[in-house]
Amino acid sequence: MEFFLCVIGMVIFIEGLPYAAFPDKMKTWIQTMLEVPSPTLRGFGLIMMLTGLLLVYAGKG
Repeated sequence: MEFFLCVIGMVIFIEGLPYAAFPDKMKTWIQTMLEVPSPTLRGFGLIMMLTGLLLVYAGKG
């Protein structure tokens, strides 16, 4: 459980970094994301999830 909390903490840190470093650019990027079709975002999300699972698998092996 301790390792899991460390991983979640690092993910939250990395996710928050662009918002803290470049808030104005993040607003522009979010506006751009609203224009991307939902199926494209869903596909990108699935690819990112699979990539994450592969990295976890590689790290555990």
